[in-house]
Amino acid sequence: MDYKKTNAPTNTVTRDVIALSSDTGNVYETIRIIGKRANQISVEMKNDLEKKLQEFASYNDNLEEVFENREQIEISRYYEKLPKPTLIATQEYAEHKVYYKNPTKEKEEL
Repeated sequence: MDYKKTNAPTNTVTRDVIALSSDTGNVYETIRIIGKRANQISVEMKNDLEKKLQEFASYNDNLEEVFENREQIEISRYYEKLPKPTLIATQEYAEHKVYYKNPTKEKEEL
C-alpha cells in the first residue's frame, strides 16, 4: 500500500487493542505485526525522502554558505505532515491489508 494515499489519521487515535487482536487472538502478536509493518513503512518513507533531498544536495566545504532552498523546505514539510508510520500500519492492519504468518503456529498445526 502506498503510504502517500492512505486514509490514516494524522494525529493519535485511541484504539481498542482487544478488538484489533481478534484475528490473532494475542494482543502482543498483533502489536508485533503492526510494529514490524511500521518499521517497513518508516524505511520506505526515509528512502523516498533521502532520494528527493539528494537532488538538492550541495557539496561545498564552506560552512558559512547555507542556502535555503524553497523546494527542499516544501518537500520536508510535506513529509512532516504525513501520518506517522505506526498510524499507517495500524490502519492497514484494521483494514486487513497486512499479510502475516506465524511459522511456529504453522508447525503446531502440522
